[in-house]
Amino acid sequence: MILIIESGSTKADWICLDLEGVEITRWSIMGFNPYFHSAEFIEKTLKDHPEILAISKNIEQVWFYGAGCSSEKLNKKVFDGLTKVFKNAYINIDHDLKAAAFATYQGIPHIVCILGTGSNSCFFDGEEVYEKVPALAYILGDEGSASSIGKQLCADWIYNRMPSELSLAFSKQYDTSKEEILEKVYNQKHANVYLASFSKFAGEYSKHSYIKNIVKEGFQKFLKIHVLCFNEAKNRVPVSFVGSVAKAFESILIEECSNLNINYGRTQAKPVNLLVGYHIEKLGILNKQFKV
Repeated sequence: MILIIESGSTKADWICLDLEGVEITRWSIMGFNPYFHSAEFIEKTLKDHPEILAISKNIEQVWFYGAGCSSEKLNKKVFDGLTKVFKNAYINIDHDLKAAAFATYQGIPHIVCILGTGSNSCFFDGEEVYEKVPALAYILGDEGSASSIGKQLCADWIYNRMPSELSLAFSKQYDTSKEEILEKVYNQKHANVYLASFSKFAGEYSKHSYIKNIVKEGFQKFLKIHVLCFNEAKNRVPVSFVGSVAKAFESILIEECSNLNINYGRTQAKPVNLLVGYHIEKLGILNKQFKV
């Protein structure tokens, strides 16, 4: 059996195939990011999922694409964690940008962007992925992402800058306090995922002008920093997007691309849905023999 996994910082989508390329099952579990998760944590978390553990000995290939998997040292954390669970498998670890590039590739070079819990971008020529501007994560970067939206919502709520009707709804929905927010952001783990969780509120009130402005400003900043940095964008190559935020606010994204003369391509909420075809057709995973 073969596993193809696309993991953000919040959630990971898993697809299990048989050796004929037919989907057997799929799961959505928490995402693993080597900036925040150790090999031991990954191993323990996976072993707590009986449905994964039940087939672990029968897995021959694992293709894992994850947020934060951007260097050999970071990738090794994920590799070591997966190896303890899938002991008989060939395991390949790569960046989530590559998964996004594969998933949205339509035969021509393009720019692809991630707008989910975090944000990032790259240029894919059909063979190689090229980055121009680094991703600075949720404290210094992640423009236009769920964590950025959540950070703005929390700050405005604490500052009493949120419109009164939304402030009331926010208080009722989350039953939180300034002290609790500061504690979870500054003193507890996974602050990026915690902040991103508030973006659900933005989705629920997406028609409100206040929410639209937050999303619009975030997308403008993201596109100016992470898309227009590529000369290819100025030459009007297609620019595609993956991730929950891109899909939830797709109409605003299209509008901002138009305003900046960016050639909008497509938006795919879940890259994993298109990764299977790419791995079978382009990478030929069903025809290759891998040694552990």
